[in-house]
Amino acid sequence: MIKEFKTFIAVARDGTFTGAGAQLGLTQSAVSAQIKRLEEYLGVTLFDRSARAAALNAHGREMLPQAEELVAMAERMVTTAGAGHVSGSLRIGAIASVQQDLLVRALGRFRAVYPDVRVRVVPGVSLALLGQVDAGEVDMAMLIRPPFALPPELGWQPLMREPVMLAVPAALPDAPWRELLASQPFIRYDRASFGGRAVDVFLKKHRITVHDAVELDEVDAIANMVRHGLGVALLPRLRRLDMTGLRLLPLGETPLWREIGLIGRLPFEAGGVREKMAECLASAANEAPPADGLRAFHNLSQRTVMG
Repeated sequence: MIKEFKTFIAVARDGTFTGAGAQLGLTQSAVSAQIKRLEEYLGVTLFDRSARAAALNAHGREMLPQAEELVAMAERMVTTAGAGHVSGSLRIGAIASVQQDLLVRALGRFRAVYPDVRVRVVPGVSLALLGQVDAGEVDMAMLIRPPFALPPELGWQPLMREPVMLAVPAALPDAPWRELLASQPFIRYDRASFGGRAVDVFLKKHRITVHDAVELDEVDAIANMVRHGLGVALLPRLRRLDMTGLRLLPLGETPLWREIGLIGRLPFEAGGVREKMAECLASAANEAPPADGLRAFHNLSQRTVMG
């Protein structure tokens, strides 16, 4: 809770959530979320909610000197730690489809440099993970590129692009991809996700009417449903995707791509654990085939991106 105590001290000194956020590089909503977590942890409210400014109440005034003492003690512990030794923790959010491949390879590199840093992987869908980064609940997150502009305090680092293809059961007779989409039951990528929204936009743009059968967010589960003959689906071509019982068909002259990247609050401290994790993720992503890596991102940036 050291981060929350630091935020509490900043708000108490500045007198506003907005001003404290500017000092800490946080949005007002992120500051509010941290203060709420701290109040829940302590079991008391710290500010007078009826005041226009962030005015400490009796509990807050009592807690402030203790919080300052606690933060000072934590900073002294860091200062007296062994030179060159880095410990602590890193919280990284990750959508399911990157946890078994990209994240595994990046963690191998990261732990070779920081063996004593404990990494907590927080699963979730892209929209939820974006909110957790904004609220300071995770340090960074790997997710699908949002289809809207990010606030200036959040940075986006592209990692890889995956072509979206039509997945059909291996036993299904050959036919044009448009015909298969229009005639077969459709296993839909959840429209509440960034990836599912892009699929929906693609279908509407090309005026393709599908017959929805099932809608869900897990790529592996969608592929398994196709494999068992429940329908067809538009899926990103994951590097580790099990092709047993499947055929993947390209979408002709109108390709669709899913971009995976890293979101974090700026700035990353030079030489810090967050910067190192970002480097490890970029290095692991560059191991992918050119169509999935950063080179393909730059070469094909004019084409449709699944955000």
